[in-house]
Amino acid sequence: MKPNQIATVALVMLLGAPALAQDAPAVEDTDGDGSYSLAELQVAYPDLTEEGYASIDANADGVVDEAELAAAVADGLAAPSNG
Repeated sequence: MKPNQIATVALVMLLGAPALAQDAPAVEDTDGDGSYSLAELQVAYPDLTEEGYASIDANADGVVDEAELAAAVADGLAAPSNG
């Protein structure tokens, strides 16, 4: 993870998580593996594409963890559907 991403995640966790939690849709880890697949995120973010998912997956390990999702929400990469 890049230093600016680490700083963003830290700020979200320390200052913005409660506010973001109110605005961001809930994402369920349906398989309980501790990360979010594209299909799991698409339940909350139906407009999310494979390319968008790849941009959220900061460490390119093929899955999105809670820190990556928090950073994506803070950066506006993960936004609820417009309707």
